[in-house]
Amino acid sequence: MKKKIESYQGAAGGWGAVKSVANAVRKQMDIRQDVIAMFDMNKPEGFDCPGCAWPDPKHSASFDICENGAKAIAWEVTDKQVNASFFAENTVQSLLTWGDHELEAAGRLTQPLKYDAVSDCYKPLSWQQAFDEIGARLQSYSDPNQVEFYTSGRTSNEAAFLYQLFAP
Repeated sequence: MKKKIESYQGAAGGWGAVKSVANAVRKQMDIRQDVIAMFDMNKPEGFDCPGCAWPDPKHSASFDICENGAKAIAWEVTDKQVNASFFAENTVQSLLTWGDHELEAAGRLTQPLKYDAVSDCYKPLSWQQAFDEIGARLQSYSDPNQVEFYTSGRTSNEAAFLYQLFAP
């Protein structure tokens, strides 16, 4: 299912870039929601671009955003979702044949999942069960130095601070 990435001959700025952004946004969600988010991006009272963390100038323009940043916002706030039925229909082995773009285009996870080796699929479980299992596994270590956490650079401080609740 992997698509070949071909050379791009379109515009890298100007109206061509605006058209490209509009197409990307339209494929992901309601365009009004995304445009509102874009006007808050890279502003002192807003948030940084998820792609590049463009610095906030004291006096910014109305639209301090590049084509890639606009597309990153569209992909971050997409309405597309994958749920238990998606994983019931797709084994991990089959998903390994998908390209990054296809996996991203499928949508966001909406519930906790746990790998089932017998079916080679992810199965849903409740949030409480997920937290209980993660907590039990982390509590089973005798020394906190046996555990390492790796998170995305986009993980908020609040989310990162929650990880300490699992610590032994």
